Amino acid sequence: MKNNRSEHPRTHCIRCGECCIVASPTLQAQDLPLIQGGAIAARDLFTIRQGELVWDNVIEAFTVTGQDILKVREKQEGGCVFFDDNAKACTIYEKRPAQCAAMACWDMAEFMRVYKGAKLARRDVVKDGVVLGLIEAHERRCSYEALQAHVKAIETDGEKAVEKVIGLLKFDHQMRPFLLQKLGLNPDEMDFLFGRPLADTVVMFGLKVVREPDGTFFLTRVEKRVPG
Repeated sequence: MKNNRSEHPRTHCIRCGECCIVASPTLQAQDLPLIQGGAIAARDLFTIRQGELVWDNVIEAFTVTGQDILKVREKQEGGCVFFDDNAKACTIYEKRPAQCAAMACWDMAEFMRVYKGAKLARRDVVKDGVVLGLIEAHERRCSYEALQAHVKAIETDGEKAVEKVIGLLKFDHQMRPFLLQKLGLNPDEMDFLFGRPLADTVVMFGLKVVREPDGTFFLTRVEKRVPG
């Protein structure tokens, strides 16, 4: 985050909250004890899966992730869920993630050192073998690589490829309530365990899902799509 008051360079935090409002932190490998100790719960996180398109605030550009990364959830209006807007303070300040502790908008050197370090992934957090197996099965069936291949094939295969895209979206959509019922998983942890629903993230390929009341899925085009 840039300091715009160049005539009076900032040298300390003034608790403006801007860094917390812009986005939530990504968890680094050293943040694992925060989860193990209960400071941050799985329901407070969501997973950006390998191959997903995201906005990177550091490089200020969209990028496709090369690995799973865990992020703290954000409020509907934006900003970290742990940020108290009224008090302009972090509610877990003493046990905040490494990126937050390293943030100093007047000098980004320490933040960049932390940012370049190893990221935390689901496999580091989830120890239940059954759940890990389900995560791996979901990745095999619903990878972004597979989804992208089907989307690209629409130009040549038409409706046949569209049906394959919809098939992946439906599988991802229906799997979640099924597992909630069968295994009693916490519904607030689904975006952590399996990433955000494909019906939401398929927009990265220039497609939008329209759901009919009877459960039918339709795909429509949006103006922008990811190159390649």
